[in-house]
Amino acid sequence: MRLLDILPLRRHLDTPHQVPSPAMSLKYPKVAGYRLIQQVGGGGFSSVFQAVHVEDHRVAACKMVVLTKDTTQVERKTLEKEMRVHAALKFKHVLEFINAVIVEPNSGSPYYPAIYMLLEFAAGGDLFDKIAPDIGVGEDVAHYYFLQLLDGLTYIHGEGVCHRDLKPENLLLDAAGILKISDFGLCSVYKLKETGRTRMLTERCGSLPYVAPELAGSSAYQAEPIDVWGIGVILFTMLAGNTPWDEPTSRSYEYRRYLSKEIFDDEPWNRIGGGCLSLITRLLDVDPTTRMSLQEAGGHPWVIRSSQLVNRPVALAEQLTQQLRDSGDLAIANPTLGSPMEQDEDDPMFSATHGSQFTQKLLLFSQTQHGTRYNPSLTRFYASLPPSALLPLIGEALDSLGVKYKLGTSGGGNGGDDGKLVCRVGGIDNRKVMFKGWIEIEPFSDASRVSQDSFCVMKRDEGGPMSWRRLWKALVCSPEVDPYVLRK
Repeated sequence: MRLLDILPLRRHLDTPHQVPSPAMSLKYPKVAGYRLIQQVGGGGFSSVFQAVHVEDHRVAACKMVVLTKDTTQVERKTLEKEMRVHAALKFKHVLEFINAVIVEPNSGSPYYPAIYMLLEFAAGGDLFDKIAPDIGVGEDVAHYYFLQLLDGLTYIHGEGVCHRDLKPENLLLDAAGILKISDFGLCSVYKLKETGRTRMLTERCGSLPYVAPELAGSSAYQAEPIDVWGIGVILFTMLAGNTPWDEPTSRSYEYRRYLSKEIFDDEPWNRIGGGCLSLITRLLDVDPTTRMSLQEAGGHPWVIRSSQLVNRPVALAEQLTQQLRDSGDLAIANPTLGSPMEQDEDDPMFSATHGSQFTQKLLLFSQTQHGTRYNPSLTRFYASLPPSALLPLIGEALDSLGVKYKLGTSGGGNGGDDGKLVCRVGGIDNRKVMFKGWIEIEPFSDASRVSQDSFCVMKRDEGGPMSWRRLWKALVCSPEVDPYVLRK
């Protein structure tokens, strides 16, 4: 087993261990003293776990990337580059890389062969999980988070790194609501800090709704302008609740209208204030040579105005989720139930997150069969049916919605535990981006009700948070499921 101790990569000698026999089950290693306790996301070859350092009473996240005999050297080098670059980035708006362990396949180790990346725990969850699709947030909230995104990206570029995959699912929040840029799997080092010398990039990568138009060609491209384009799309998406187009090519109707300037009379462009719109159009300049720089963006009048939300976590949480409250979505995710809100003593994440005014105001805690549990996803609901009766109805609703699914498979490593049922789902969203995730249903007994109910959580593995929220809303409002959904 190898341990990545920030920089450089070095060998870590484990204590002697027994070579596992076929009858022995593999386990997860400790990473810098942290024990993996619960899988909270991911699927296929990559998973995310909650991790706890019991002795120090600290929590973290652990990204596990499976290694097999078929893992190529190119894939290995990409992963090691991600770790080395991420580990070197230390800034308040970059998710901290703490450490890593590498367990090689066929090494005789009792541990699952994988790369285990220990990361800062983002207790506030996904930023865009709190944003209402097709509605967005107000300018004050968008301004607050754009400043932090701009600050973080300026630091990253200053270190000579281009992120190349800026999108909503890579923007997380800590317990105080501070933005953290994550996932450096597609990053590239384009500049030498010592000399300032830069190089052009050639690799085509990123998610189509967020990539810059110059990546549609075959020529080499400048690094910094593509990240500038990415934050322009993100700012628009915060305000509008959707991306401006499927892709920045002539195949997109919206993009063609953007090029002709006809789109500014359309929803939602026509409801964006003039000051902010002038910033967005400069960030989304289709010519990378005249596109606004990060320094220019920092001096734009809309950016330099004072923020009304600094050091006000309760007001921030209220404004961030105001549209979800107005639409009734939060009343579904957090209905008033008769069960007492007692701490789930078996959930070590509770004490690490419950003290935050921001997370409490965001309602990131759920009543469960065993008490109150930290739950960063607002795509959840309660139903007045037991899991065995609810799951088939969810299947029927997914059929009606045209979403692929598989019932009853093990999800999140917890399938079948304590009467929990699971459903694997996937599809393509309205922006032609793939999404995947799990629906987990567990029994729930409410003291004010006689019958057994269910607590259902939808956990996204891949795809945009707002697409996942659209699916959640379509499911809870479907004719099959809606009659049984408990509301405030």
